[in-house]
Amino acid sequence: MAKQYKSQALAAAHEAALGLAEAGLMPKRTMRAFEEICLTPVEEMAPEDIRALRLRENASQAVFARYLNVTTGLVSQWERGEKHPRGASLKLLALVDKNGLSAVA
Repeated sequence: MAKQYKSQALAAAHEAALGLAEAGLMPKRTMRAFEEICLTPVEEMAPEDIRALRLRENASQAVFARYLNVTTGLVSQWERGEKHPRGASLKLLALVDKNGLSAVA
């Protein structure tokens, strides 16, 4: 999945920093700080927001789960607030929210 940057200038700065880090000229700690500054943060999603997103996309829980590569039960747990999406699942939900379900098809 492509990285989302706050701006083109920050994308260029991040790519330059990444080159320095890969060459061993920038510590990992500094690179993590650069990523926090440059990359678009992924916000937590409330259970009602996940359900609203799924309904907006006219998808059943089973279809929505299939697109996100998770189980139907997990989507149900997210929507009830029993579990919360993390990592790649949260990033995919943010992508669907921004660009629609077809963005992950």
